[in-house]
Amino acid sequence: MVTPTARQPAAQAGSATPTTWEEWRRFVDRKRPAPPSPEGPRRSAAQRLAYHSRFVVVRTPALDKITASVRTLTLLGRHQDGTARPGLIVTGPPTTGKSTALQEVGRTYELHQRSLSHSPVPGRAPVAYILVPPGASAKSLAAEFARFVGLPVGPRMTQALLTATVCSMYTSLGVSLVLVDEIHRLNPRTTGGAEAADFLKDLSERLPATFVYAGVDVTDTPLFSGVRGAQLAGRASLVDCDPLPARHGPQTPFRSTVAAFENALDLTAHRPGSLRRLAPYLHERTAGRIGSLSRLIREAAITAIVDGTEKITKTSLDAITLDHLAEEHHRPTHRARRRPPGPR
Repeated sequence: MVTPTARQPAAQAGSATPTTWEEWRRFVDRKRPAPPSPEGPRRSAAQRLAYHSRFVVVRTPALDKITASVRTLTLLGRHQDGTARPGLIVTGPPTTGKSTALQEVGRTYELHQRSLSHSPVPGRAPVAYILVPPGASAKSLAAEFARFVGLPVGPRMTQALLTATVCSMYTSLGVSLVLVDEIHRLNPRTTGGAEAADFLKDLSERLPATFVYAGVDVTDTPLFSGVRGAQLAGRASLVDCDPLPARHGPQTPFRSTVAAFENALDLTAHRPGSLRRLAPYLHERTAGRIGSLSRLIREAAITAIVDGTEKITKTSLDAITLDHLAEEHHRPTHRARRRPPGPR
């Protein structure tokens, strides 16, 4: 039975981006951070610092929609012959949780596949997770597919041979879900980008797998332009991973997400409900971006443990400097006031 090789050095435990089969399997197998149990013993400060550093994955409407779409598409394409199976594109602005959602969906899918046989099957790899390299060409993108399963890429390998080898290996391993992240790095208007797009199209037609792509504002990139863009748009449905609105009809998705994060906190002096009451402020701080919100809450929790306050307040949140996108949204007037006056 074919087994992915281990020619690449092993990544450290907890690697954020699992770009090889071994790293992906460790990611899937790794025990998820668990919120504190009221009946369990109190965890040490070191344990709680590690917990808030990794923290929980909170379900969002976009994550639920992506999960349901992938489940439907894999069933839809399971017995399809002749043409590429229908795919999915996850798009949205930066820090809205696209990569996290992609990895979480892949993890859920692999665990489900394992449950059908009650354990991991040696020599089987149902999921492949690929990062599109910057300025991707067909050869460099194919090399990433090869690297994921440890296939050596010789300098004299032709593109045709590399593609055939990758297809053969992925089919032997039983890969049925291919996750392609950072797809916005692909530019079909360049010669190399066009060849890389053709390589992906060729792969999706030759592999018995569902392809899911994720990237920043994909519809605004050259990916959807020209003949190649029309082919992609005609085969893949789109899920927008937009910032969470403060209100959507009668629902309050952002406040619900804040509540989920708050319920997972492990702080000894934090007052339940105090964080969700700050939902309007948190929405203004983060512009509704799940990545910025997660970082803000995790950083505030870690600070609270380190300084001994053991609680999150508006004052402690306001003292944290977030990513530049969030700061540009929240504090543009503050920076304008700090600029020295110009000549009059």
